[in-house]
Amino acid sequence: MSQLSSQTSTHSSLNPLKQPTDWLYALWKFSRPHTIAGTSLSVLALYLIALAMTGSGLSSQNLGQLLGTWISCLCGNVYIVGLNQLEDVEIDQINKPHLPIAAGEFSRQQAKLIIALTGILALLLAGCLGEWLFLMVSISLAIGTAYSLPPIRLKRFPFWAALCIFSVRGAVVNLGLFLHFSWVLQGNVMIPTPAVWALTLFVLVFTVAIAIFKDVPDMKGDKQYNINTFTIRLGKQTVFNLARWVITACYVGIILAGVLLLSAVNPLFLGITHLAALILLWWRSQSVDLQDKGAIASFYQFIWKLFFLEYLIFPAACLLA
Repeated sequence: MSQLSSQTSTHSSLNPLKQPTDWLYALWKFSRPHTIAGTSLSVLALYLIALAMTGSGLSSQNLGQLLGTWISCLCGNVYIVGLNQLEDVEIDQINKPHLPIAAGEFSRQQAKLIIALTGILALLLAGCLGEWLFLMVSISLAIGTAYSLPPIRLKRFPFWAALCIFSVRGAVVNLGLFLHFSWVLQGNVMIPTPAVWALTLFVLVFTVAIAIFKDVPDMKGDKQYNINTFTIRLGKQTVFNLARWVITACYVGIILAGVLLLSAVNPLFLGITHLAALILLWWRSQSVDLQDKGAIASFYQFIWKLFFLEYLIFPAACLLA
């Protein structure tokens, strides 16, 4: 065990009965809030898109399905990010010392219990709500496990690590949720429409930018523990520029698709909002100091905010069509 690990292990973990507020805050950090926001918005967005495409109305039963789907996906989210933290304690003590296991707020046993409970609950709830949701959650958890857990631990390899991230966030979640909600709303599975494919492709490519940029702030710890990321291979500046151009391609592509290919969206709304987001991206990126870890981390969170925004813009464009 490393010196850092030994130091952390001397800290007393939080007791949920004696320190409920502190424990809940640690659980919030453990869940990685930016991923929780992304998961929540993707569930809501695909539900609204399915409503628009099927012409269905709101009902208490449908809203119950939406709530159950959201909880199942949140549990799956906590399982995936929690497992990653459990396997990365020593790395996180360098890169992200505020995370609960690295900081000693959660013991390994507490983390294992949370991970096990959320993984089981995600699968049980999905199984009760529908076969398409169960398939989506099962695939997501399997990929998340392969990403973090030895002996496979795909996060060691830049290509496979990126593939895990954008395949789940891009293809599996979007297509799986649409198939599930179309079945819920009209009693049979609806083949994904061009609008759904456009959103899926946008998110798929956008998540490539997230996947390659996420390791830029964590270069020191990854290098020390032989996690061979794109940042270590290519350098901060190259990865930073590549991420900007990947996101730019996403915005230009969706604007053109809205004008030329998608009849089920409002092209004017889609074009104006994405052009504004593109301008904001380039304006914000000009002030990033790649020698400042805090500035890099802040820009990474900004990229996530743009990701969140897409799950608000695109459903609105569908509903305004």
